[in-house]
Amino acid sequence: MSTRDWVLHVDLDQFIAAVEIARHPELRGKPVVVGGQGDPTQRAVVATASYEAREFGVHSGMPLRTAAKRCPDAVFLPSDPPAYEAVSERVMATLRELGLVVEVMGWDEAFVAAPVADPEALAADIQRAVTAETGLSCSVGIGDNKARAKIATGFAKPAGIYRLTSRNWTEVMAHRPPDALWGIGAKTTRKLAEAGITTVAGLAAADPADLAARFGPTMGPYFRILAHGAGDREVTATPYVPRSRSRETTFQRNLTDAAALAEQVTLLARRVADDVVAEGRPAVRVGVKVRFAPFLTQTRSITLESPTSEAAALERAALTVLGKFELGRPVRLLGVKAEFERT
Repeated sequence: MSTRDWVLHVDLDQFIAAVEIARHPELRGKPVVVGGQGDPTQRAVVATASYEAREFGVHSGMPLRTAAKRCPDAVFLPSDPPAYEAVSERVMATLRELGLVVEVMGWDEAFVAAPVADPEALAADIQRAVTAETGLSCSVGIGDNKARAKIATGFAKPAGIYRLTSRNWTEVMAHRPPDALWGIGAKTTRKLAEAGITTVAGLAAADPADLAARFGPTMGPYFRILAHGAGDREVTATPYVPRSRSRETTFQRNLTDAAALAEQVTLLARRVADDVVAEGRPAVRVGVKVRFAPFLTQTRSITLESPTSEAAALERAALTVLGKFELGRPVRLLGVKAEFERT
């Protein structure tokens, strides 16, 4: 078998829940839900759920109270980001120690360049190394580009290996809905369905001009390209750099007073400003997220006149964005985000 350049996508299984279960082995095999302060009577959302909890319909982003109703026997744990980051760094170091070029995409996933003849053998080596170092399992997607490798990982979960290339793309993907593609979400899928496009094959065969008219001259044709499985092949060893820093808070009682909302946005903006300073990169855009009761979420943002790390400027920007909302309804959550210039 000749050597060729493969792309592997390594994705840690139920990562946050797995880290917590590794710290609390007695929870293995039990439904575990991580989020907020770990108190399902408080307002917060699920950060992740173990596979056992997912069988009850618990998923990320769901209110903890809803998770508790769906899975009353679940064990609820507080979120501990520093612990997850530390484990993630160990995993990425393990991949690099195998002599691989690693492009980190987040805490729990990375692309790996694989100039090998047998990518499945390398994938198995990666799984064994990660488990030996951390006790965690991972799924590995194999592709001839990043997009196919990323999608392949979904078929590999949990703890499996799957290859998706141009050779089996149509067989595997043609009948699936458009949101099976990396880069197309539920909202775009609904809009495509309104246009009569309900499968990847249908999107691949769509008229680029019609897509451009409906979704814009850039995104419309791009969706068609995704449906053909095209994607970038280059894996770079540049370290993972966050695109933004954000803070948010869920109120145990809804807020309705405009002054109180402004005060909370100011406090969040100050915390974000501290994060921006620690990041060492100025912000170029500021956004605000408002979740109205019971669970309607809206976001707004503005581009700053010039990049800045100054707390006062970020606070002013956040308050300006807050003014773009119609705040006539009770608010259960506020968030502030500072985005960095993309390099």
